[in-house]
Amino acid sequence: MKLTNVEKKENNQVELSITVEKDEFEKAMQESYKKNVKNINVQGFRKGHAPRKIIEKIYGEGVFYEDAMEYSYPAAYEAAIREANVEPIANPSITDLDIKDGEFTFKAVVQIKPELGLKEYKGLEVEKPAAEVTEDELNAEIDKVAQRNARQVPVEREAQNGDVVIFDFEGFTDGKPFEGGKAEEYSLELGSGMFIPGFEDQIVGHKAGDEFDVNVTFPEQYQAKELAGKPAVFKCKLHEVKMIEKPALDDEFAKDVSEFDTFEEYKEDLRKTMLETAQARAESTYEEALMDKLIENLEGDIPEVMYENQLDQIVSDFGYRMGAQGLDFDTYLKMNGMEMGSFRNLFRTQAERQVKVRLALEAVARLENLAPTEEDTEQEFAKLAKQYNMDVEKVRELLAPIAVKSDLSVQKAVDFVKANAKVPGAKKTRKTTKKTTKKAETAEESTETAEDKE
Repeated sequence: MKLTNVEKKENNQVELSITVEKDEFEKAMQESYKKNVKNINVQGFRKGHAPRKIIEKIYGEGVFYEDAMEYSYPAAYEAAIREANVEPIANPSITDLDIKDGEFTFKAVVQIKPELGLKEYKGLEVEKPAAEVTEDELNAEIDKVAQRNARQVPVEREAQNGDVVIFDFEGFTDGKPFEGGKAEEYSLELGSGMFIPGFEDQIVGHKAGDEFDVNVTFPEQYQAKELAGKPAVFKCKLHEVKMIEKPALDDEFAKDVSEFDTFEEYKEDLRKTMLETAQARAESTYEEALMDKLIENLEGDIPEVMYENQLDQIVSDFGYRMGAQGLDFDTYLKMNGMEMGSFRNLFRTQAERQVKVRLALEAVARLENLAPTEEDTEQEFAKLAKQYNMDVEKVRELLAPIAVKSDLSVQKAVDFVKANAKVPGAKKTRKTTKKTTKKAETAEESTETAEDKE
């Protein structure tokens, strides 16, 4: 491939003049011949075995041009945008296709990101939330750990909220059983809210061996539309009632759930872990607020296609996560009574914000000349190679250097905006004084639980 000219056009467009040289195009012509020869009849030859030169002599030199151009265009275009150092935001418009002296030439008109202006990006004023862990929050977290390590003890009394019950049930609407409404020896913690409103309350007060009806009405917004808003009767048989017995919060408990010998050591380390999580959450909240303030200062028009591209990426990522959990994306949509259009609309605001933030940060990087060094770029490629367990050269093939450099510039811009922001009335962060270590497992559980409170 040879990039012969790069010309900037109006409306954030660039025209690339591209040549697929003779040797490259000859390979594409040969591929086109292999694809089409099986369908060509030439007198004196078995079908599919006529030489290329004979076919071209009969049907003309251009008989294989169309497929040859389709073969050679993608690689030539990709190489050209890399060499031109441009990031397209939409499919190109291809014009002026020509084949002369064995070379294939064409022009690609590419729409690129707009370079937006910023009214202000220094001295942005945003309140920074304090990061702290109260004694109540700490005790609540310890209680959750105790709950996970609790025993279930069978009791011969009426079921109470907080108990676990083992029971059979079968649901009926209009006197008929419905799909998914039956289970045997089902385990349910009363008060957990796992069943529809009113169901668990009607089990409270019953003992093992009781058979009874539970009368409920499905919510209007219930996911199974055929049941939404309908009254239902569940015939239940209670087999067992179990009391949840949490362990005592003492040194033995600390030894069971951590590497510490005393409860106080465990408690202080948990406080430290929760504080680190709170600090990370506060920093993230502050950064988001700062970015919201930054995009208020954007000047210029953003092509709608950029929002659609970002929506495509969000939907693709969501589908990938569903697949990793063994759930087909289409099935997920049906379960939630949604179509793709309404699903995309759920994320439209998020997509628009992400595009605006990216463009604003790219503007900061451009205005402050925050380009990464070659060393920065090399280190990033090495980091990505390690992250994905791939050779650096393979990563280079998959990721365009311009994209990697752009990401690095954006991160530099984030750091620049934060360093130059004003933080009114910043509160001091509470710090722990004890230096302790803890089992990775307990720390991970605590961090995940703390994050769930967001």
